[in-house]
Amino acid sequence: MEKYLIPLVPGPVAVPQEILKVAATNFGSADFEPEYLALYKDTEKLLQKMMETRNRVVIQTGEGMLVLWTALKSTLKPGDRVLVLSTGLFGEGFGDMAKALGCEIRVLDFGYDETIHDFDAVEKAIVEFKPKMITMVQNETPSGTTNPVKEIGDLKVKHGVSLLCVDIVSGLGGTPIHVDDWHVDFALGGSQKCLSAPANMSFLSVSEEAWKIVEEVNYAGYEALLPFRNVTETGYFPYTPYWQGTAQLHKACELIFEEGLESCIARHEKVAAYCRERIKEMGLKIYPVKGAVCSPTVTAVYVPEHMTWERLDSELRVQGMVVGGNYGKLAGKVFRIGHMGSQANINLIKEAMDILETVVHDI
Repeated sequence: MEKYLIPLVPGPVAVPQEILKVAATNFGSADFEPEYLALYKDTEKLLQKMMETRNRVVIQTGEGMLVLWTALKSTLKPGDRVLVLSTGLFGEGFGDMAKALGCEIRVLDFGYDETIHDFDAVEKAIVEFKPKMITMVQNETPSGTTNPVKEIGDLKVKHGVSLLCVDIVSGLGGTPIHVDDWHVDFALGGSQKCLSAPANMSFLSVSEEAWKIVEEVNYAGYEALLPFRNVTETGYFPYTPYWQGTAQLHKACELIFEEGLESCIARHEKVAAYCRERIKEMGLKIYPVKGAVCSPTVTAVYVPEHMTWERLDSELRVQGMVVGGNYGKLAGKVFRIGHMGSQANINLIKEAMDILETVVHDI
């Protein structure tokens, strides 16, 4: 496979050497060595700090999508009601997942190029539908938008909704996350976005209210939460943990706190602002509508009218640069620049914008 000097796919991102080399260790069996349990506990503490939560954080082996299923399968039963707040592909996907589990769903669709903004409509849906769970995506990668969470959490508390489930996969480490202040029951994260680790680990914070429901549902399966309830006390995991993956996730968290979480978030915001400004100067159109909140970790841009996505992608690759295409209704129409994690680098983005400008104007 060809390697590109300017990697800007919005995850998995380019993994720094400090994180890559952690896996080049022949660890022992995570089931039997006390060092693994110590590593797991410390990684949990770092994630709690990053998420700003006192809730337990469960770390599982598998890509970020795993913990979406973990949260849903561990707390939902056929017939349960799920209110889906959608501003894009992954927000919409929550509804498909819940429906597959036999749940009754209601989708409140704000549009792919928008962010959640009509809180009266959300409240009305909560009152009328009386859901057990509300789902949403904090940072919608295909759309390049960031959604407000606190307002939804406040409505959850006001109307006694049991669970708020929030996908923070592409936001954690690049945007402010306040799990407890936002009243989030499940905050779902992955290793391969702003944390800049390989796509092999996922994790989720679990509120006490969520744990009660997990115990009631008693789901058994690879994704099941219940077997993780007391792992830090017992040291007994439901399957052999991935020591290398946990070590890389731990290192990724360490690097963020060495930089400083606030500084890391500010770096993402600075790079994103520069990227969007250059895009506009080129005469290209940002995908989110005016008034929507653009993501600090990924910028979604309309493919230039005089080019196809395939041609744009091909020409950029010739120049040593790779960006992300898109999915579903955005496929072939919108491309994405992933300035997240190790790729939220101002010099990298400056070089990338120069190349993009040349390709767009000279081809």
